[in-house]
Amino acid sequence: MDEEPTTSTELEPVPCSSDSERHPWPYLSKLFEFKGSKNDSWRFQCVKCLPQRKELLAFKNSPSNLKKHIERKHRPLLKEYLAATSSKKKGTLFADGGSSIKQRKLEDTKASQKTIDLAVVNFIVQGLHPFGVVEQTGFVDLIHCTQPDYTVMSRTTLRERIDKCTKQMKEKLKNAMQTVKCIATTTDCWTAHRQSFIGVTAHWIEPDTLERKFVALACKRLKGTHSYDVLASALNDIHSEYNIREKIVRTTTDNASNFIKAFRVYACEDEGSSTEDESKGVNDSEEEDAEEETEGVEVEALMEEEDECSEYQLPKHHRCACHVLNLISTVDARKAESNVMYKKISRAAFAKCSALWNKSARSSTAAEVIERECKLQLICPVEIRWNSLFLAVERILRIIRESGEGAVRAVTIALKVPMFSPAELAFLSDYASTMNPVSKALNILQGEVDVHMGWLVPTITLLTVKLDRLQTSSKFCQPLISALQEGIQQRFGKMMNDPELISASILLPKFRTSWTSNENLLKLGMDYIKRHMEEEPALSSPGSHSGSEEEDFFGLMKGNVHETTKQLDAYLANSSTSMDILKSVPTVFNLSLKLNTPLPASAACERMFSTAGHIFSAKRGRLGSKSFENQLLLKLNKNYW
Repeated sequence: MDEEPTTSTELEPVPCSSDSERHPWPYLSKLFEFKGSKNDSWRFQCVKCLPQRKELLAFKNSPSNLKKHIERKHRPLLKEYLAATSSKKKGTLFADGGSSIKQRKLEDTKASQKTIDLAVVNFIVQGLHPFGVVEQTGFVDLIHCTQPDYTVMSRTTLRERIDKCTKQMKEKLKNAMQTVKCIATTTDCWTAHRQSFIGVTAHWIEPDTLERKFVALACKRLKGTHSYDVLASALNDIHSEYNIREKIVRTTTDNASNFIKAFRVYACEDEGSSTEDESKGVNDSEEEDAEEETEGVEVEALMEEEDECSEYQLPKHHRCACHVLNLISTVDARKAESNVMYKKISRAAFAKCSALWNKSARSSTAAEVIERECKLQLICPVEIRWNSLFLAVERILRIIRESGEGAVRAVTIALKVPMFSPAELAFLSDYASTMNPVSKALNILQGEVDVHMGWLVPTITLLTVKLDRLQTSSKFCQPLISALQEGIQQRFGKMMNDPELISASILLPKFRTSWTSNENLLKLGMDYIKRHMEEEPALSSPGSHSGSEEEDFFGLMKGNVHETTKQLDAYLANSSTSMDILKSVPTVFNLSLKLNTPLPASAACERMFSTAGHIFSAKRGRLGSKSFENQLLLKLNKNYW
């Protein structure tokens, strides 16, 4: 292969036949000519294969690939190769003698001040280290051992460098999102050390690769009351800073009342609700037409109301599906206790579970007993953690399954807590079986890389089907299943009948129309798709005028409608589940990209706050909010600086 060697900052990858010191394994220089580096590998040319150009790659920590080449192509030279490698420890090139090898010294590898400064900034950011690390004696000594001439930056200089890198990163983010047509965001609030922050993440799908992209936009300090107008102002400022306000198709948040009101007041009106209001307004105007002509109107009040609504501009809102499922599995599940038998056995079983969990969390001695007898530790449920109660119960059942009831009995005796009865263990097993599909649905919807908005309706639909099947086989949890079903119908009812969400599912090759047999739901989605596909060609090419206004007005008669219908039929008839199939139907692809860019859950923002918690720890409570945000954004957006 006649390729130019790849460049590297640590090692200049030039041919090394004239300078054996540059060869990473000089004892093999008679067999392999060093050509340079490529990512994490060294590049070599086999000398024995010349004049044929045969490039070989070997990991930088092992020449095993070179040995395999000798075994396959030059078997008679294997002894020579083995002799060369064994002589490495003797300090000679080959067993029959030769020049000695000098170990490469650290002083021979020098880097510029700028390169090391950037490496130090990257070390602090990626490791979430305090800025004061650069002034610690141990860090300074470590740097000077490798680079004696390097001047280690101070804490103040580090902060300035991080600020500069953050500005560069934001400019790259703006450029990256400038070419994207559809962007979705997630947002949430977080409080630590008596300080509150609002976090925003952005997501889009690259049209060429169909790869989901994630970036963190902000984690800004919020002061004062977190009222709906304060949240709307903060979100509006963040969207305007990145010039994406007009591109955001949906924003996903939790069910907090302040977020819901902010989007209700300032967000774009929902298509269905606006139609309903318009039709209602028409009826009212027909009945009260005479009164409206004579009724006085306060113009100033109307203008103030209009100014309030137009003060901020927020995108369409979506409630986090995982938060909704969490409410169903906790709040709505308690309604099952209206059944006396279920209430009795569930409270008895969970009371004994709670006794074990409390002992395990509060006593190190108890934790040691549990680990000794059960070989596993218990998982303690946390109210704000999704799936935590299910995982805690599942861990107890796993211990019983792997170590037997004797292990749990030994723990209960040692900790002086009551042992589970056979009926209570059977209930816990039934409870885990019932909540298992709910837990799986949560795990699916809180995904980020491969999950789209179109996953929401099929996931909830199949969840109800699974719960229906459990209804007949469940011994103890039939009231729980009924409560879960009622909660799903109540909390997901509007989402399940939303034409836009149904259309998003149909326009995903993974689902199409196979996820439901309800023809009414499919008709809602298909009507939405056809209506918006007919509008798509006219909207996508505004500059392609045919000449006169008359020809432009009747442009839809030229076969656009027929072409879009043809593309939709071709997409639905195809059996492939690969997303790449969408590229063959451009109109379907554009609409699918728009509808499936949003995420069904706000878990991405939750994960951002998890990273933030490692930075804003108790020892760093005095960290400035601006420096905190800069370090967090650089950590999460490492590919953009």
